[in-house]
Amino acid sequence: MIHLKGYGLTLEQMRAILYKNEKIALNTEAVNRVLNSRKVVEDIVSSKQTVYGINTGFGKFSDVSINEEDVHALQLHLIRSHACGIGAPFDELVSRAMVVLRLNALLKGFSGIRLEVLERLAYMANHSIHPVIPSQGSLGASGDLAPLSHLALVLVGEGLVWENNKHIPSAEIWKRHGLDPIVLEAKEGLALINGTQAMTAQGVINWLESETLAYQSEWIAAITMEALHGITDAFHPAIHEARGYIEQVEVAKRMLQWLEGSKLVTKQGEERVQDAYSLRCIPQIHGATWQVLSYVKEKLEIEMNAATDNPLIVEDGRSVISGGNFHGQPIAFAMDFLKVGMAELANVSERRIERLVNPQLNNGLPPFLSPEPGLQSGVMIIQYAAASLVSENKTLAHPASVDSIPSSANQEDHVSMGTIGARHAFQIIQNTRHVIAIEAICAIQGTEYRGKDLMSPRLLKKWQELRSFIPSIKEDRVFSNDIKLMQAYLKEETIKSKVLNHS
Repeated sequence: MIHLKGYGLTLEQMRAILYKNEKIALNTEAVNRVLNSRKVVEDIVSSKQTVYGINTGFGKFSDVSINEEDVHALQLHLIRSHACGIGAPFDELVSRAMVVLRLNALLKGFSGIRLEVLERLAYMANHSIHPVIPSQGSLGASGDLAPLSHLALVLVGEGLVWENNKHIPSAEIWKRHGLDPIVLEAKEGLALINGTQAMTAQGVINWLESETLAYQSEWIAAITMEALHGITDAFHPAIHEARGYIEQVEVAKRMLQWLEGSKLVTKQGEERVQDAYSLRCIPQIHGATWQVLSYVKEKLEIEMNAATDNPLIVEDGRSVISGGNFHGQPIAFAMDFLKVGMAELANVSERRIERLVNPQLNNGLPPFLSPEPGLQSGVMIIQYAAASLVSENKTLAHPASVDSIPSSANQEDHVSMGTIGARHAFQIIQNTRHVIAIEAICAIQGTEYRGKDLMSPRLLKKWQELRSFIPSIKEDRVFSNDIKLMQAYLKEETIKSKVLNHS
């Protein structure tokens, strides 16, 4: 059980909630904050003070006053009108993350929402009631308005939820659970949709998958080192300590651990003086991606625990202030940075694939690792596929955050496009996993030619695990199936603890 309190939520806790279906509960201290902030909203309504989003219109309509008898209708109109998402829905896992993250943000007690609404969000998470949320249509400022509106629609009984890969009306789900839909009161519609939870939820899943993939890229690169008789002197700790990047030092250390006991790798001067950059610079290149992951982790864990509503009830309820915490620029930058870091893992992996298959570069391995060069093509076109994905990543890596289009009659005149960045980052991660899967297929075939019994004990264990579902290439076959199986194996490891990713 993970107790949400509006602060302190970590990516490892999100891993448990998302992949292990860990239950959540509301922290007592946070509940008291929520009750206190709700009283402020009720006092504003009863005293007829004019406060944005409580008894005014929204965006450009912020100067339009709303009668007291209409404040309930105002919130429902807001949700309905803003639920204009388009395109394929986010993955159900993203939807689950959005529910949890929006709940955690509202538990900070700055939003004036009723406890009843937050208890329903917790119920949704604990009973796997996941909204169907279209993935396109957010500008990433004023919050993820369209995606979060689709989440809010589920609460009021007008949205759709996932059930066995089908979309079911939420009204039907509430009836089945013996619950009535929520009737939104003053400020609650705005509190539900003013936030960055779509980009942050996708960002959380992006990071969890990226962390696993970054570890996997190292042991797969180590198998490639063995297949190519790579030179391990380049991983000597003194070299990396001399530069000073801790991530680079750690990658070099892990590479030596993976290769310990290998009779396939070499020392400088035994076969050649130095390797190409894609082998020699693994610590520098992969280490730089770990620097990106560290930056992204820091920003995500701040945003996961941030108040991104507007206006915010602050100073123990003495002030209600309009601001712009819903602006997604920090996460937009983080997602764009993540795109570059993960695209580079694919980039260097593809170069190692080329070295494995190219007879001019692979140090005596069969051309394209073919069992009968000429008669059989071997993995020739696998490298084409990797090159295609790497090129696609270069297009997707263009920063979304440098774009902006004014909205709401120029009231909202600068937006982050952070949700676009997060979506593109996710696609880059999927492409990168496929590229690294291709490297793994080629590397285990290369080490088979060299002599698997000469591999390091740790890598031989990995080799045997991969060979249990990727057979030796004795004859040309449909390699698309191999790639599919390998990437599925790599993706499945995301749900395991990060300790297992070292093993």
